[in-house]
Amino acid sequence: MKFVETEIKDLFIIEPKIWKDDRGYFFESYNKQSFDDAGIQVNFVQDNQSLSQKGTLRGLHAQANPYAQGKLVRVIQGKVLDIAVDIRKESKTYGQYEAVELSGDNNRMLWIPPGFLHGFVTLEDDTIFAYKVSGLYNKSSEFGVIWNDPDLNIDWGIPTDQVILSEKDKTLPLFKDLDNSF
Repeated sequence: MKFVETEIKDLFIIEPKIWKDDRGYFFESYNKQSFDDAGIQVNFVQDNQSLSQKGTLRGLHAQANPYAQGKLVRVIQGKVLDIAVDIRKESKTYGQYEAVELSGDNNRMLWIPPGFLHGFVTLEDDTIFAYKVSGLYNKSSEFGVIWNDPDLNIDWGIPTDQVILSEKDKTLPLFKDLDNSF
């Protein structure tokens, strides 16, 4: 596994080593020793998976302390533009985001530590998105920021009239109104 540093501290793009032959391919999607060697000490407690059609935007979400989650995200089938926004108030990159294309073809993953908002938009139909998390889901600690916040100015890579949102995600607050303990 290759751990690629991003412009935002502690946020890594992970490129697995892929073995291909006539039968198909094989790769490790997680290896504790590799993560430990990269300085990522994490204990995953839950795996999640979603299926979405093109244009589905999920996010921007997080959980407040003490239920904050680190996430290892990847795409099994299809393609997404994945977004991680730094909400650690002491961070030099507070309010900045990283956008990474993840797909079933490139097999890249993104490690998002606690202290980040997370969201993604699907760029193909029937996209299967999977992620491991370091904390259990806790509904009462969940919060988020509206996907099209003008201060974040995220380029989601698709026309806004093609975005499909849940009712919950349509009513999230602005980034400037975010009150968190990161």
